[in-house]
Amino acid sequence: MSSTDVRKEAEDSGPSGYAAARLRLLTEGAQSGPPRRSALSELTDDWLSGLFDTGADGLRGVSLVAVGGYGRGELSPRSDLDLLLLHDGSDSGAVAALADRLWYPVWDLGLALDHSVRTPAEARKTAGEDLKVQLGLLDARHLAGDLGLTAGLRTAVLADWRNQAPKRLPELQELCAERAERQGELQYLLEPDLKEARGGLRDATALRAVAASWLADAPREGLDDARRRLLDVRDALHLTTGRATDRLALQEQDQVAAELGLLDADTLLRQVYEAARVISYASDVTWREVGRVLRSRAVRPRLRAMLGGGKPVVDRSPLAEGVVEQDGEVVLARAARPERDPVLPLRAAAAAAQAGLPLSLHAVRRLAANVRPLPTPWPAEAREQLVTLLGSGSPTIDVWEALEAEGLITRLLPDWERVRCRPQRNAVHIWTVDRHLIETAVRASEFTRRVHRPDLLLVAALLHDIGKGWPGDHSVAGEIIARDVAARIGFDREDVAVLASLVRHHLLLVDTATRRDLEDPATVRSVADAVGSQGTLELLHALTEADALATGPAAWSSWRGSLVADLVKRVAAVLAGDDPDEPEAAAPTAEQERLAIEAVATGSPVLSLRAQTEPQTGDEPSGDPEPLGVELLIAVPDQPGVLPAVAGVLAMHRLTVRTAELRALDLPDGVDGSVLLLNWRVAAEYGSLPQAARLRADLVRALDGSLDVAGRLAERDAAYPRRRGVVAPAARVTVHPAASRLATVIEVRAQDAPGLLFRIGRALEDASVRMRSAHVSTLGANAVDAFYVTGPEGAPLPSEEAASVARKLEETLRG
Repeated sequence: MSSTDVRKEAEDSGPSGYAAARLRLLTEGAQSGPPRRSALSELTDDWLSGLFDTGADGLRGVSLVAVGGYGRGELSPRSDLDLLLLHDGSDSGAVAALADRLWYPVWDLGLALDHSVRTPAEARKTAGEDLKVQLGLLDARHLAGDLGLTAGLRTAVLADWRNQAPKRLPELQELCAERAERQGELQYLLEPDLKEARGGLRDATALRAVAASWLADAPREGLDDARRRLLDVRDALHLTTGRATDRLALQEQDQVAAELGLLDADTLLRQVYEAARVISYASDVTWREVGRVLRSRAVRPRLRAMLGGGKPVVDRSPLAEGVVEQDGEVVLARAARPERDPVLPLRAAAAAAQAGLPLSLHAVRRLAANVRPLPTPWPAEAREQLVTLLGSGSPTIDVWEALEAEGLITRLLPDWERVRCRPQRNAVHIWTVDRHLIETAVRASEFTRRVHRPDLLLVAALLHDIGKGWPGDHSVAGEIIARDVAARIGFDREDVAVLASLVRHHLLLVDTATRRDLEDPATVRSVADAVGSQGTLELLHALTEADALATGPAAWSSWRGSLVADLVKRVAAVLAGDDPDEPEAAAPTAEQERLAIEAVATGSPVLSLRAQTEPQTGDEPSGDPEPLGVELLIAVPDQPGVLPAVAGVLAMHRLTVRTAELRALDLPDGVDGSVLLLNWRVAAEYGSLPQAARLRADLVRALDGSLDVAGRLAERDAAYPRRRGVVAPAARVTVHPAASRLATVIEVRAQDAPGLLFRIGRALEDASVRMRSAHVSTLGANAVDAFYVTGPEGAPLPSEEAASVARKLEETLRG
């Protein structure tokens, strides 16, 4: 059935006919996108016009006006109907009766309605007081009644908007900034609000309002298409959920993708991110232009007076060859010739980033339209300008995005296309892949004084995750891409090898430091063999920290930093010629030694609780240090069942384990006995921390068997079942036979949950293996734990037995 037939059915059948026609339009699937939104608006126009004509009954000086999204003719399946009943004030009683005849049928059909009844003067007064009302009226569209009344209001509202633009536009910009702060950036969120987040539909509407002011205009290229794409996604979201929602929740993304005919949820998110990026960039450019115009208007009268009424002189300050600063932006010099200077884009970008200034839209578009491709390999100047751009700190981000908006990045680095706007479905990561790479370069720029080759550090930061655009292990794929890119941009053979190694092993240090026993010579030797040289180790250390800091707050802490630094120190010693087979045992701290001696003397566990804080640097504002959690130190006489007992007691007290280590402690000479030291970082799920004495008492009972930890946890789980959200991947247990020559390393990767470590510890105890050490780490919702175990005699497990233990442990965690 065509949209004309649907409208005719609605006209013939009244409200019930409208409801049936509306349902058919939304469910038959013959139309989608802009045609369906337009057809739904026209269908609704006809129905409301019919209601108005029936209710008005000869009433004059009244009109029905659509505003906001409905005024633009863009009705999504569950959109509000934004309506204004406009009247001249001559018969308020009749207007009120007409309003009832209009609003009640809408409510009876269950449609959301945002309505008002005003005279033109009242509408203008309200618009002057409420910016949101003003924005809605800018899209006013006549539906029925007195056309002259509607036209007069439109003319007056637009005139008011243009006259008041110098005052209202800064107010609108502040409103957009507050919303962005509250809702985040659409182009990076895993569950974005399509309307409210920065780069969403609200910002697109704000850009229309700026254009209507005649004060400035947004860059038009791609903007309408980006807005259409977000509206299409919102339509599909409304249809799949049956709700008036703008939040694209994780559990609904596959359905929305299917509704739009897309491959999967990642493809959907990438399209959403691309659209949001276009709108965000257009917003940046537009608001910058608004600021420039308003500043020039404020300065011009004074300047003309000083110059005797002559034409103002434009100040242009040279920044680099072919690049100048003008009016707070970086533009091309008059003599610049992009068609003859292939390095100019990188030179202009580096100059802008170094000066902390934006690249002008006109300059970027001129470069994109005229510049010649760089030769292969790049000339030395191009490579140096790229390194300068990457080493400029936070200004690099805006400059990079300006180049990317006009396609210059993918022309310089074709491999960038595969990671551009690529989502990362990992709670630890807060950025898309491409933005994470730039953020890593920004972080790495802070460490350039720590390394002998800052250029290699910065380029490695840019490329370390470039393999995420390909299937398989991104480090392996990235190594291949990094070799090709490094050679193309002009590095020599030795530097290419170093960059490839950095990309291949960019996770090596943090993975080894947090999941392996650093006292084991095999651990240190394996890292030394992979790294190969002191220079590469130095670069890898800086890259590791930059990568983690650019990932998100959960990826780095002083604890992880100290572990990585300890590993680097040990590997450096091996590379310098020291023998790792005779390592020096880490000396216990005074507190650890005190607790161990007390545990031996009393024959029972002892513990201490203390808050951990992040040490402040001189660059940070003064104030209280950032809390990292609570450090729990436990010393226990060596005995079976220590790990599950401690983990179970912590779970009973609703303490979340962030990190944990278990190892045997060497006691001072003259002290007999063997002690296990457990170093944990914990946080309360909610409420306050338990008293240390209570924890110790429960631990004593758990170790002697008088406290049924498993039963208590089961009772709590039955009484307070956990809410089920997105189904997590199944747990995976892996044996790493070459990771240690002293023990068998079993690694567990699973969804973090209360009692997880207790279940793991109990399963390992049931397998009759001895725990040599344990290294527990929680990254977001994921637990990554490594356990060094031996047989009863202290030797590594035979391969078949190790595989059997891993298999049973995996079955336990999946049960």
